Amino acid sequence: MHTPATAQLAKGLYFVSTYDMPELPEVQTTVNGLKERVVGLHIIDAWSDYDSAYFKGSETIKDPLYFKRVKKEIIGSAIIGVTRRAKNILMHLKTSGGSEKILLVHMKMTGHLLYGRYVFDSQATKDPWIPLEPDSLKDPYNRHVHFLISFSNKKHLALSDVRKFAKVTLINAASLHHSDHLKHIGPEPLEQSFTFNEFKKRVGLRPRGKIKQILMDQSIIAGIGNIYADESLWHAGIHPLQRVATIGTTKLMILFTAIKTTLARGIDFGGDSTSDYRNVDGNKGEFHEKHRAYQHTGEKCSKKECSGTIRRIMVGGRGTHYCDKHQILK
Repeated sequence: MHTPATAQLAKGLYFVSTYDMPELPEVQTTVNGLKERVVGLHIIDAWSDYDSAYFKGSETIKDPLYFKRVKKEIIGSAIIGVTRRAKNILMHLKTSGGSEKILLVHMKMTGHLLYGRYVFDSQATKDPWIPLEPDSLKDPYNRHVHFLISFSNKKHLALSDVRKFAKVTLINAASLHHSDHLKHIGPEPLEQSFTFNEFKKRVGLRPRGKIKQILMDQSIIAGIGNIYADESLWHAGIHPLQRVATIGTTKLMILFTAIKTTLARGIDFGGDSTSDYRNVDGNKGEFHEKHRAYQHTGEKCSKKECSGTIRRIMVGGRGTHYCDKHQILK
């Protein structure tokens, strides 16, 4: 049973919670779906009911005044591409004035983007956007729409976000990677340029750090969160509390391969829907059916010839799962 977030530590950036936000595979799955559906479409309207006093004056649509500016700028724009950086979805827009803007969406803990046809119920006091098609949008997890874009083809892109943690902002394309939203993010683990030597150098920046926390540090490596860290460490046979400096080169090489393989499998299986995540059609991914450690507390380890049991501890405020036999703390 997932519990609500209990602490807000930074303005819209980090929350302590047992919800596990969409990670690299879920974000990439969303990007892949959007590429097929929205590139080439023109934006004719935008709507939001985000309104948080905590975010007044921020450059996110949780400030209604900022949303008005965003709405004015994006109406008439064409979507010319969709990419990903870490856990951020980047929609590339060509505005009616000819400039290029980036609509950045970070889905945070419970957000996901949905594409289909909606109608607005002006009489509704809650969740006024009613999905018409496809039927999968009618899943209760998809009904918490707080931001919506209307397209020229009479379809919509909706952000369902039950806990209202998601971030949406508009950035000039030329300054995208120097913006506060992206400039501190580490390298992409699935890029060919991310070699073992680069991986070793990155984790070596925190030699006294616990490997689970280092893997989840977005300034070290982009896109890895709680689920994929647990699964990668299980495959590599490394305890989540192991200090980086005590992990030998051979084990690091195994972990490097496990990270790339696990993230790629997450994409192949359409993401992980342990919690709220759904793809752009409103359907679940399947990677949660492939877990070997995450949320298998108390179960026998599934590794061949291992007699261990999956245990759960807290690491950096996050529920962490590991095998007590083949992931021994050294």
